[in-house]
Amino acid sequence: MKEFVYTENAPAPIGPYSQGIIAEGKMLFISGQIPLTPSGVLPGNTIEEQTHQSIKNIEAILKQTGLTLSNVVKTTVLMKDLSDFGKMNAVYESYFANSKPARAAFEVSRLPKDALIEIEAIAIF
Repeated sequence: MKEFVYTENAPAPIGPYSQGIIAEGKMLFISGQIPLTPSGVLPGNTIEEQTHQSIKNIEAILKQTGLTLSNVVKTTVLMKDLSDFGKMNAVYESYFANSKPARAAFEVSRLPKDALIEIEAIAIF
């Protein structure tokens, strides 16, 4: 059994996918969040600004289901330029320092809307 998650406090999907899916009432799978604001604007052109927005989008989806970042158990970070990893990691740590979810990070050639970063997450209830 699955339940679709949607909040107006994160950007609407720009394709045929959901912001998140709750599976069996135990896990929340959050689609990759590029740094679009809820109004559809990319905030700034630095990895720091875009990392903040991607994580804020994840927080909004978590909040819609009554969860917080501390419920996140796994993230995947996709970056346009892995040489920005240190800068991204500093911002990421400011949000996940206490919960330290498992994580994978990859450099990719291009992201939707030419974003610098995309982050997906899995959380548990």
